[in-house]
Amino acid sequence: MTTLKDFFGKKIKVINLGIPSFAEDLKKQGIETVHTDWRPPAGGNKKVQALLAKVENWQNSVKAAKGGK
Repeated sequence: MTTLKDFFGKKIKVINLGIPSFAEDLKKQGIETVHTDWRPPAGGNKKVQALLAKVENWQNSVKAAKGGK
């Protein structure tokens, strides 16, 4: 069986987002792996994401008006 180490020929490090089994498989191969339980904002719902973006833009406008970053 060919591993990622064999493929790249050097030590690699992986940041895994979302699917825990990917990180588990890499760790079994001895690859340094950090897993993050990431999920798309609003569960991937585009309409809700657009609404959240509007809220974020409004918040940024308020901060800018107050002299903040």
